[in-house]
Amino acid sequence: MNEKTAHIPERIKELREILEISAIDMAKDTGISYEVYCKYENGEQDIPISALYTIAGKLNTDVTVLLTGDEARMDSAAVCRKGKGVQIERYPGYEFSSLAYNFKHRTMEPLLVLLDSSKPQAALVSHSGQEFNYVIEGQMKVVVAKTEHILNAGDSIYFDARLPHGQSAVNGAAQFLTIIQE
Repeated sequence: MNEKTAHIPERIKELREILEISAIDMAKDTGISYEVYCKYENGEQDIPISALYTIAGKLNTDVTVLLTGDEARMDSAAVCRKGKGVQIERYPGYEFSSLAYNFKHRTMEPLLVLLDSSKPQAALVSHSGQEFNYVIEGQMKVVVAKTEHILNAGDSIYFDARLPHGQSAVNGAAQFLTIIQE
């Protein structure tokens, strides 16, 4: 776990305890096995972004609180300057930058993602909602269900995020914008 994400498990545990929710109930209510939930909360296992949203929902807070320790403040517009998004590294080979972290009550999550083909490919994931990926630079492979799509800069894909999916860079690095609507 890197320095930027090291405090996330502590924040989750603290909020859970403030709300007087047991770890067993938290696991049950979020659909995460108790063993895995405990590993998340103890910092023994990285927490997938989809699980962060589920946990934030159960804690009745914005995912920004879990990521940064601060409340989102903007409710009409939130500007994110180049290079100033909240950095998240949740899977090997993926570096996420949250672009709307300071907007309250988001209904979608725009993330800038950098992929590195020299790092191990992450396992396929699935989560509620829909997802949009737009390739900014490089070439990437997107797997949705069992179908592979090769996308180049300027290409995009929109899919049902409940289907197992994953992205990987092809020959070096790739950068893409993903918008996730839960």
